[in-house]
Parts: sequence; structure tokens; C-alpha cells
Amino acid sequence: MMTENQEFIYESIVSQVRMGFLPIDEIKDNIIEEIEDNGFEDEISEDWANEQIDKEWGNLISESKNWKSPNDTERLTEAFDELCDQNIIALHNAGFETSDGEYEVLEVERALRENGQMSDGYCFYHEQDLARAIAKDNPSLYIAFQKINNEDDKISIEVGKKVVEVLKHHGFAVDWNESANTKILIPNFKWQRIYDENNRDLQDYNDVIERMSN
Repeated sequence: MMTENQEFIYESIVSQVRMGFLPIDEIKDNIIEEIEDNGFEDEISEDWANEQIDKEWGNLISESKNWKSPNDTERLTEAFDELCDQNIIALHNAGFETSDGEYEVLEVERALRENGQMSDGYCFYHEQDLARAIAKDNPSLYIAFQKINNEDDKISIEVGKKVVEVLKHHGFAVDWNESANTKILIPNFKWQRIYDENNRDLQDYNDVIERMSN
């Protein structure tokens, strides 16, 4: 049985391993820092933390042998690429919460405008959204959408409709009430990704800028 503090750290381990954005050595450094920041050093040892990380990494590797391709993560990547091709900024894992994602979108928009271009809207999911997609029970993913500096609900809804259209084109069921103030939900979305230094970095937003600029 884990203590309450061990469970807290273990949840962070599971998230960082299964999100697939960080190498295992960086995850180990992050977890030790998290233990120290929370004052858990007397209760949670570095050996225990590393053992849990290695165990979760091994579990993920074993599970991946039964993954089908393209999986939900791969299809979402293709959908976001298509949205970028249609002049919609589409960002993966954009910060921890919605305000972080909005900041990242503004940075991309600023770079586009420096190139004499303006997006027709944006969408993203953030880390808290992604946590739901790696959950064992009822995994799902919320997608935020909008247009930069927009106060017209009709324009927002048109952006949402475009995002939904592309998601459906890539085989996703979508739950959205066509409200400008409601995020788009992809129910039964299961995130499946393993970090590999040779794989594309989905959080390199310069790729988004370059793709949209071309």
C-alpha cells in the first residue's frame, strides 16, 4: 500500500511517462524535484521513485505491443496537421491549463503576423485535458477553439465547426453543442504515445508556424 504522498507522486509519474513527451532521464529529474519541492524527501526515496518510473515505463512498452495503428494519438496528429494546412493554429499539449494554451496560441499568431500572415482561428488541448485521455476509465479529450481577439460568437462557432469537420474526417466521434463557450469533446479518446528522441516533437510550435507559412 502506498501512502497518500506516494500516491500523489505516483500519479505524476504515470502522467509524465504515458504522455510521451519527455525522455525517462528527464522524468526522473522532474520527479525528484517534485519530491523535494513538496518536502517528501524523508518519506519518499529516490530509489523508490526511480523504481516506479522504470516499472511504469516497462508497462507502457509492453502495452504498446498490442496498439493498433493508426491509434487515436496518430490520427489526432494528422487532424491537427490538416487544420494547420487550413490556416487553423492547432497545438498539442499547450501548457497546463487553458490560459497557458491561449498564451501559446498568441505566440504562434505573433510569429505568423511577422511573416505577413493571419490565422483563421485556433484549437488546442492542454496537459489537464491530456490527463483525462490517459485515464484508464472513460478516457476522453477536450479541444479548446476560438479566433484570436474575437468577440463574435458566430465566428467562434465557424471555427468550431471546421475543427469538428476535420476531426470527423479522421474518424473521431465528436460531442459538441455548437456553442462558442463549450469545448469540443472527443469521447473514448485514448492517448497512446511512447517517447522516442527520433520521433517528431509535437510541442515544437515552430513546426506549426513553418507548416502554416508554407
